Amino acid sequence: MTSARSPSWKWWITGLLLLATTINYMDRQTLSNAATRVTTEFQLSQEQYGDLELAFGWAFAAGSLMFGFLADRFRVYWLYPVVLCGWSLMGIASAHTEGYWQLLTCRVLLGFFEAGHWPCALKTTFALLEPKDRTMGNSVLQSGASIGAIVTPPMMIWLMTEDVSSWRFAFQVIGAIGLVWVVLWFASIRKTELDVAMPDDPARRENLWGILLGRRFWALAILIFGAQTCWQLFRVWLPKFMQEGRGYTETQALAFNSVYYIGTDIGCIAAGIISLWLARRFAISAHHARRRVYFGACLMTSCRRAGC
Repeated sequence: MTSARSPSWKWWITGLLLLATTINYMDRQTLSNAATRVTTEFQLSQEQYGDLELAFGWAFAAGSLMFGFLADRFRVYWLYPVVLCGWSLMGIASAHTEGYWQLLTCRVLLGFFEAGHWPCALKTTFALLEPKDRTMGNSVLQSGASIGAIVTPPMMIWLMTEDVSSWRFAFQVIGAIGLVWVVLWFASIRKTELDVAMPDDPARRENLWGILLGRRFWALAILIFGAQTCWQLFRVWLPKFMQEGRGYTETQALAFNSVYYIGTDIGCIAAGIISLWLARRFAISAHHARRRVYFGACLMTSCRRAGC
């Protein structure tokens, strides 16, 4: 059935996945962008704020395993909007919390549902895009993380007033955007299209322990751990550190946050373009092209940290 669609339709769906990634990151960024306001209103210590993000991270890890399992066994057509609704409603619910424990509960559920985005999105690109286009498609999808990080600070500046509690309205508005995405998803794709493009084959399934004990899983885990540790450190603490540790105003700190993530977005798109060029120019597989780009990025990052 997907063969009856125009090629531009597949890239429209890829654009929807980019938007989902953007919304995903906007909902998780709201707390760090309003961290000083939230900790002031709830009288939280730095340790308690750190625990909120720690709980989010553990819930995200648990959700990644759960939704990875579910995405292999249930239609993404239905699972994906459930995931979007889940984290969007938790973002909205965060605006109505009255203390640490209520907010902690919302962050745990937010992290759990947000993790479902990635297996659903990657399964969608695998189903709709040809192998030669998946690297670029996944780069477009991934770039939504930086876009979300870029647009959230100015949105928070615009939505928050001098009233300390105005962060609640910002949480509600940003959380509601995900519900709009669900409408676009159902309007853009039929429930059988992903099934036809990627049929279920029980004979090729791997059990969970087989995946966790496999060499490929641990190779990927090491790569992700190395990249995400620094990324998440800046995501969680940069706005709060600039305001409370260096005395910048809220507007200055959030504006700098946007500029920082503009650089990461340019790098994300460039990685996809370079990978695509390497694969076509030297007739190598997309996998080997990605490995070369990743190695080059790690080398440049290491040189920068070493002061080169």
